[in-house]
Amino acid sequence: MAITPYRQLLKIPGVPTLLLVGMLARIPSVATGMALTLYVAEVMKLGYGKAGLITMATTIGTAIGSPLSGRLVDRYGLRPVVAVTTLAQAVFWSCAWALPFPALVAATAAAGLLALPVFSVTRQCLAAVVPVPQRRIGFALDSMLVELSYMVGPALAVAGITMLGGQATMAIIGVGLVLGGMGLIVLNAPTRAPDEMGEESVRVPRRQWLTPAFVALLGTTAAATFVLTASELSLVATVNRTGDEQWVGLAVAVWCLYSLVGGFLYGGMSRGLSPLGLIAGMGLLTVPVGLAVGDWRWMILALLPAGLLCAPALSATVDVVTRWVPARARGEAMGFHGTALLIGGAASAPIAGAIIDGHGPGWAFAVAGLVGAAMVALGLPFWRRRPEVPASPPASMEEGSSVQGERASVQEELGVEVAAAVPAQPQTASPTRE
Repeated sequence: MAITPYRQLLKIPGVPTLLLVGMLARIPSVATGMALTLYVAEVMKLGYGKAGLITMATTIGTAIGSPLSGRLVDRYGLRPVVAVTTLAQAVFWSCAWALPFPALVAATAAAGLLALPVFSVTRQCLAAVVPVPQRRIGFALDSMLVELSYMVGPALAVAGITMLGGQATMAIIGVGLVLGGMGLIVLNAPTRAPDEMGEESVRVPRRQWLTPAFVALLGTTAAATFVLTASELSLVATVNRTGDEQWVGLAVAVWCLYSLVGGFLYGGMSRGLSPLGLIAGMGLLTVPVGLAVGDWRWMILALLPAGLLCAPALSATVDVVTRWVPARARGEAMGFHGTALLIGGAASAPIAGAIIDGHGPGWAFAVAGLVGAAMVALGLPFWRRRPEVPASPPASMEEGSSVQGERASVQEELGVEVAAAVPAQPQTASPTRE
């Protein structure tokens, strides 16, 4: 696949720095969950049951706070919101190690509510600085960098807790989050393109973009992380049951590598695909993976087709959000998108865990894949009644004509994408996505 589109993307002023800062800020963010789990279970010696309560508190807080922080970014700009959330993270991680468990649960929920919005802000700013024809490539590259963050962050948390202890690891994570927040503040990337500024006094009602079609998009986004979380748990369980625990890290890394390759290939394609087709394909290709659970090495190979679709599917959902939502509400919409990702993973973990314990990891693969495909099927009728792509109110008649022309071209392009990429029956979905 030609690398030229990526070279052209990285020539856009501000894009390389934004992607780099976003990736570095995400590493401590994705390390927080593993660090808190191990701290409660191993350092405090309270077991993984109570560690699960910490995870639940974080999930609830973040699910509520993500769209709230996005709405505040839309209204007040990036710097004030990032400054407040960075300060909140600094306070939490500087004293979390000293809190008794009940206070730690409450503080964790508050820290989730005021989590650094690095994922949504990076994507929102990327949509602002990258022209519409190149956004798909930009989001594909961003998804690849997210995969790298998830490969590095949790591993560093495990190493920190094991070698340095809980207090030192929490301090390092706090410093990393503060540096990431400061990087975003100093960079101060625009959250809207110059031609999207429009009339700042005009507010966008939620009913204009929070439609049944948008909710269906969020549902399919949650379906993607449902499949991914269940696949990860099943992969780890399979490797552990064969007595090869030392190879868990390698197995997960290879799986992430599939996603990186898929994202790279997808970004180099001349035309994007519908996230519905990509997520349905990922789900259906996950179903037969359970047949290879007898040997985890064969299972890794069986995960290749579905793994190639991970990054393309997630980047495609972000691309559609930017096309369907007005620029002045993009931050809140990205927040809802982040909440959907979180809810999908949170719902998948206990379900997949119960299936693994009761029937084995093979059935967990099958159930996760079928659930993902079923959620896509449920969302398809609403998707076909998707709203027109809203545009920013024009500041002048000349600007209005330009915006309307761009709006029409985007609608035409999206209509062609959906018609070409969403199959009439899920089993014919294309296996290439990200």
